[in-house]
Amino acid sequence: MSRIFSGIQPSGEVHLGNYLGAVRNWVKLQDEYECLYCIVDLHALTVPQEPQELPRRVAEAIATNLACGLDPERSIIFVQSAVPEHTELCWLLTCLTPIGALERMTQFKDKAGGKRHSVGAGLLTYPVLMAADILLYKADTVPVGEDQVQHLELAREIARKFNSTYGPTFPEPQPLLTAGARIMALNAPEKKMSKSLPGSYISLAEEPETIRQKVMRAVTDVGPQGNEMSPGVKNLFTILENVAPPDVVKQFRDAYASGTLRYSDLKQTLAEELIRTLTPIRERRAELLTRPQELQEIVAAGAARARPMAQAVLAEVKEKMGLGRLL
Repeated sequence: MSRIFSGIQPSGEVHLGNYLGAVRNWVKLQDEYECLYCIVDLHALTVPQEPQELPRRVAEAIATNLACGLDPERSIIFVQSAVPEHTELCWLLTCLTPIGALERMTQFKDKAGGKRHSVGAGLLTYPVLMAADILLYKADTVPVGEDQVQHLELAREIARKFNSTYGPTFPEPQPLLTAGARIMALNAPEKKMSKSLPGSYISLAEEPETIRQKVMRAVTDVGPQGNEMSPGVKNLFTILENVAPPDVVKQFRDAYASGTLRYSDLKQTLAEELIRTLTPIRERRAELLTRPQELQEIVAAGAARARPMAQAVLAEVKEKMGLGRLL
C-alpha cells in the first residue's frame, strides 16, 4: 500500500473551502493509502504565535479534522513537535539545499515581500522542513493543492540530491493533486475563500443562522458577463454541487438555463444544504473539544506509531552521512 503524508496547519478556523478542497479528500484517501496526517505546529512558528494560543489552535485542528472523518484507527494522526526527528532531519537536509533554490520559492517571495532581510529564517527554510516531514516516513505520495506543487518539487530535488550523494535512500514523492472543489470568496468571487478576507468564508464551526446570513449576502451578478455565468453565481453552483443531491442541483441548473432562476431561491436552498452538511461536523467538533484528554491520547498514540518509523529512517540517514560513529 502506498504511503501518504500530509501536514495540517493549526491556523485557527477550518472553512468550507478547506473542507471541500482538501479535508474531505483526505478522509477518502484513508481507504486507499497508508496515511500519516500531521498537525504541523513547527511550521506555524514561521509567523508570530502566542504561546497561550497555539495549544488551543492545535486542539481545534485535531478536533475539526476528526469531526470531518479522519480516523485514528485507519490513519496515524499526530503533532509534528512530538516527533523531534522532523527537526533533526530538517537540519541535515538544509545542509544539502542551495539558498538560491529557497529564495526562488514563490511563497517565500510573496510572504517576505520587501522585508526579506528582516523576516525569520524559518520562512526561508520552511520548504526544507516540509521535505523532511515527507521524507522522514519515505512517503511516496503527497496530496497537494496547486499552491504547494513548487514546494513538493523541491522535496523531490532534495531526495534526488541525497540519493545521488549518499546512495539510494528516499523515494521521490509524487504529487496527488486534490480533486476537491475550488471554492471562491463569497464576497469577492474572483479570489479564493480565505480567513484573511473578512466576510468571504464559512467556518465549519459556524452556527446555522450565520450560515444563512453569509450565503444570502453572497455576491451574484457583478455586471454583464455575455453568455457566461458570473463568477459569483458559478461559485454558488460549485458549492451546491458539493453539498446537495443531484436532483436539487439539476433543478437549479435547469432554471438557470431557462432564465427563470431566482438567486434568492438558490441562496436559500444552498444555505439549508450547507447547514445539513456542516451541522454534524460542528456538533462533533464541539463535543471533542470538551474532551481535551481524549484528543491528547489520540495524538500521543499517533506519535507513538510514527516515531519508530522516523527513528529508523533518521538512523539510516545519519549512518550514510557518517554521523554517530567514530571509525
